[in-house]
Amino acid sequence: MSVTTKKKHVERELYEDFSLPEEHQSIVRVVRPRGNNLHQVTTPGGEEFLASMPHKFRKHVWIKRGDYVVTESIPEGNKVRAEIVRILMKDHIRYIVQNNKWPAGFSEHENEKDEKEPSKELERIKLKDDVESDEESGDDESDDLLMENPNRPVIYVEETDSSEDESEEDETSGSEEENN
Repeated sequence: MSVTTKKKHVERELYEDFSLPEEHQSIVRVVRPRGNNLHQVTTPGGEEFLASMPHKFRKHVWIKRGDYVVTESIPEGNKVRAEIVRILMKDHIRYIVQNNKWPAGFSEHENEKDEKEPSKELERIKLKDDVESDEESGDDESDDLLMENPNRPVIYVEETDSSEDESEEDETSGSEEENN
């Protein structure tokens, strides 16, 4: 089987397999990568241990801190006590929550994320409204042709009065005329 075919099967399993975790499997959250395809994970009860990523996921799927995975325990493991069976995406988590199989220890963390995200969104909307009101009150010389980059922070620049600038220029030009 070629590498491309393997990758295709892994991606299909990853995105289309909406099965609930079995009794011997558990849902855990990734705390941090430990290198060599090992990840430190935590259970809903707060217990931390290492979980290994199987060969089929390596170089095809990446997981980061805060992601949720389904693991199977390794009975003879001391340090590495589980193996990752499935990586859960947002749709998988939603499906598991709808079927009431989501661990109660992780539901608190999901609620905190949901509460934080709207507040950030509201702040961004307020900043955008402030910028728009400043643009409306200012001159019509704005560059509407350039689209605002959403990845950049909004920087406010205070503009000085043009009358102050003109008076400074008059003083400097007057002193130059006296020198000639």
